[in-house]
Amino acid sequence: NDKWKPVKVSKVLRDGDAVKLGDAVLTARSTPGHTKGNTTWVMNVTDKGKKHLAVIIGSPNVNPGFELVNNKAYPEMAADYEKTFAVLESLPCDIFLGAHGAYYGMDAKVARWKKGGNENPFVDPEGYRRYVADRKQYYKAELARQKAK
Repeated sequence: NDKWKPVKVSKVLRDGDAVKLGDAVLTARSTPGHTKGNTTWVMNVTDKGKKHLAVIIGSPNVNPGFELVNNKAYPEMAADYEKTFAVLESLPCDIFLGAHGAYYGMDAKVARWKKGGNENPFVDPEGYRRYVADRKQYYKAELARQKAK
């Protein structure tokens, strides 16, 4: 495709590297599996004078057609998912965000936020834990299904 010029890579990020955007500092956490370069971002934020840790989760999803077993193009996929879930489970999370709004119920949270109130609906550590546990359970079931073939 001649419509797009390749992007020049200025820096390859590694797990734990920080990127500064204005006053915000985002820390990259390597969470491969879904893709080799999948990244979850962590940052400290302040809302109404209260400090929170925000986690912007990369995709921990096992999409239809992913070959977790005997994948010649990505033989370490299953091992990478294991690493990803270990990282995600280790992260303290106050504000749950993600690569796709559906991961964290963005639409419902925005609607609650617009109604006002004292509580920030994006502060959702329990929702984060439930989401990670659900995705891990799905991964484990799919891995077992593929191994049983």
